[in-house]
Amino acid sequence: MTVLRAVLWLILCFGAVLPWHAKALDQMQLGVIVNTRDPLSVAVGDYYAQQRRIPFQNMIRVSFTPIENVLTRARFDLIKAQIDEQTLPHIQAYAITWTQPYRVECMSITSAIAFGFDPAFCADECKPTRVSPYFNSSASQPHAQMRIRPAMSLAAASFENAKALIDRGVAADGLRPAGKAYLLTTAGPRNVRSALYPLAEKVLLGSRVPVQQLEQNALFDEKDVLFYFIGAQRVEGLDTLGFVPGAIADHLTSAGGHPVESGQMSALRWLEAGATGSYGTVVEPCNFLEKFPHPAIVMGRYVRGETLIEAYWKSVAMPGQGWFIGDPLAAPFKRPPKKIN
Repeated sequence: MTVLRAVLWLILCFGAVLPWHAKALDQMQLGVIVNTRDPLSVAVGDYYAQQRRIPFQNMIRVSFTPIENVLTRARFDLIKAQIDEQTLPHIQAYAITWTQPYRVECMSITSAIAFGFDPAFCADECKPTRVSPYFNSSASQPHAQMRIRPAMSLAAASFENAKALIDRGVAADGLRPAGKAYLLTTAGPRNVRSALYPLAEKVLLGSRVPVQQLEQNALFDEKDVLFYFIGAQRVEGLDTLGFVPGAIADHLTSAGGHPVESGQMSALRWLEAGATGSYGTVVEPCNFLEKFPHPAIVMGRYVRGETLIEAYWKSVAMPGQGWFIGDPLAAPFKRPPKKIN
């Protein structure tokens, strides 16, 4: 990214995240997608629907044998047709209740379900992809306004992990936790987001969320982690941390969106450590800032009341290769409904 391009992007983002209060998505607008041939998906879907009070008509049941981590476009199109057939018009976003498959050829499963499979959201070698119209938008009804239904995976290796994730998400709602934002600057090419940290700190001024910018390779022993952003292949010290309900954390690296690790840490480790949301890329993104969450946008929107799925999705300009995971409805800063006298 050139210096000029970086500066222009900072100006764009700063101008678009000035204080405002969001009208967040709720359980009435979320479709929950379950694979009936995957026992873990069924169990996760049932528990999530119970805890989040998802209406029965919002439950979307597809059927395919989960034998592949990466779907072909042909296989995916059959699944997407089942989803589309059952999705009612009021549904604005999706929760996916399986961890694998996590990818459709060159796209993440979450982006493929959101946009439909579209090669424009992929990259052949180190190139940019199509920009999401949902990026940093003011849209509160993404499908009604943009014909997009953002998706997030309730990703977990076991039902126990999924249950803990869902329970944290529910516990976070309206909690306004007393947590901190930790923005770590590391050495090497994965440190590109550090240029955005000063803007992120400005965005959180007045939010009562303290920000610590640290030049170190990992965070240890902090028990009040609300946000944690870092660039690293692997992140040490996760077992020493305490994440508050609703916490968001991710590490900028090439293969963070792989559930099965192969040299780089999976974003799943963040959820297992206690975070409520994370993100990683499923194919080589190269060093494009636009393919990763912008800390100022995700934090700014989250503390102004948007749900996890809204704040995270709006923070990624080019999300085609990115896997969004966590509880989509988690909203620790959601404003309570006004009382009617």
